[in-house]
Amino acid sequence: MSYTLEELAKKIGATVVYANSQIDEHCIISSLATLKSAKEGQVAFLANSKYSQQLESTKASVVILSEDCLENSPCHSLVMENPYMGYALTAQLLDTTPKTSQNVHPSAVVHASVKLGENVTIGANSVIEAGVVLANNVAIGAGCFLGENVSIGENTSLWSNISIYHRVVIGSDCLIQANTVIGADGFGYANEKGKWLKIPQLGTVVIGNKVEIGASTSIDRGALDDTIIKDGVILDNQVQIAHNVIIGENTAIAGCSVIAGSTTIGKNCTIAGMVAINGHLSIADGCVFTGCAMVIKSITEAGIYSSGIPVLSNKEWRKASVHIRNLNTMSKRIRALEKK
Repeated sequence: MSYTLEELAKKIGATVVYANSQIDEHCIISSLATLKSAKEGQVAFLANSKYSQQLESTKASVVILSEDCLENSPCHSLVMENPYMGYALTAQLLDTTPKTSQNVHPSAVVHASVKLGENVTIGANSVIEAGVVLANNVAIGAGCFLGENVSIGENTSLWSNISIYHRVVIGSDCLIQANTVIGADGFGYANEKGKWLKIPQLGTVVIGNKVEIGASTSIDRGALDDTIIKDGVILDNQVQIAHNVIIGENTAIAGCSVIAGSTTIGKNCTIAGMVAINGHLSIADGCVFTGCAMVIKSITEAGIYSSGIPVLSNKEWRKASVHIRNLNTMSKRIRALEKK
């Protein structure tokens, strides 16, 4: 796809400001690039002031930026209040990602009872078991497995080698990246005199609409009640969601974070990478956890929470570790001095 400046501006809600105030009807935009690498025919964007110095030397045909950066632009500009949103919308327009599948491949194994909507595509070597319902425009990539009675809503796409266990429900307009597993057993066992007895996981996973799930993420089915991922949630790669977790609308969770069982996360939360949230907790709406935070108690108020330890040189860390080991002794000495 390619667009004139006026077409692109209309689609992303920007205002065109031509360089030297001269209308350029021959400027055609066909791809995106960074300010530093952009060439003629490409659009770049400036959403972070740290890259402002690259604006004056950019070779892009047009730059998406805010009005306060306009005077430094050497080329045509698309002015909008949120340039990063403009970048996102432009990326959607110029996206070259292929479809996950093109048709129902002859090697796909589809049970006779499966209900297929219109324009459903299924990639090579995928297995679709009995009772599955795939709504209109669902796309299943190569090598996927859909267990019995799975239901997937309209316009949802699965990339390759994804396993969706029995009875999982996935809403419409979702995107699931490769190698993700949804509906595997939660970590449920009873212990009797040192021996583990497996507890069958009898719930399922229910995923809302417009949910995006990254590669190699795992979402466990519920033990009795269901694991629930509500509308608009985005999960990064290699996220672990344990059984009976509930995640509220529009919450974002970055890579390698772990949510233990039976915890409820509110809506509009932001959870950075490598955050660990303990089980059986409740997290309020609008909470932000910075990277490597460890959450061991419920959070009742919105806010920004941190507990990660910044990196130190090895020498500094070794010294700090000695002080940590001596904290208990130091505390006793201080109490004794205070008492004296």
